[in-house]
Amino acid sequence: MRYAFIAENRLIFAVRAMCRMLLVHPSGFYAWLREPFSQRALEDQRQTKLIKTAWDESGEVYGYRKLHDDLCDLGEDISPNRAWRLARLAGIRAQIGYKKKPGSYGGSPAVVANNTLNREFDVDAPDQFWVTDITYIRTHEGFLYLAVVIDLFSRRVIGWSMQGRTYTDLPLQALLMAVWRRKPKTKVQVHSPSRALLRNTLPGSGPRITIHQLRVAGVP
Repeated sequence: MRYAFIAENRLIFAVRAMCRMLLVHPSGFYAWLREPFSQRALEDQRQTKLIKTAWDESGEVYGYRKLHDDLCDLGEDISPNRAWRLARLAGIRAQIGYKKKPGSYGGSPAVVANNTLNREFDVDAPDQFWVTDITYIRTHEGFLYLAVVIDLFSRRVIGWSMQGRTYTDLPLQALLMAVWRRKPKTKVQVHSPSRALLRNTLPGSGPRITIHQLRVAGVP
């Protein structure tokens, strides 16, 4: 701070006079002027950028412990205490408290469709019954969510979608891919145990994909 003050006011006051008043040596000021940041400060800046990148890729969920593990996987020489200090200075905190507290919440009630499939998984022709579900895959960067659509006749995957979060858009994109690939001529019964397919719109500012689009394409 003292060197920065001297640099800012050296056109107004003499450098040696300010150094004498601030109890610093002029040679130290000129050395700082040639290299204002130490090697440690430069290393802090570089590793802070790596920590921010790892935090963003985790969906802003990871704490300093997992961020430290990520940097070690990249070959960085960093201790847990240093990772905690840099994360704290950068305003990075772990996301905690995923579960909602018990109680009633507002919103429209879920609509449960009738189970027309009734566990009859043997069908006579393609594009009569499709089944779909969502699963998750653990990766080094967090969880990856996968939705697939399978034709019960051929047992082949005909549509899929992957995202970093479980929005309603995830299964709907998989269904739209299945419709685009198969182009069914008649109505198709879609069966899923996932409640995500029972919602009719994608929340947030993303594209609005509705069940009506699936019905227009031939899926009831």
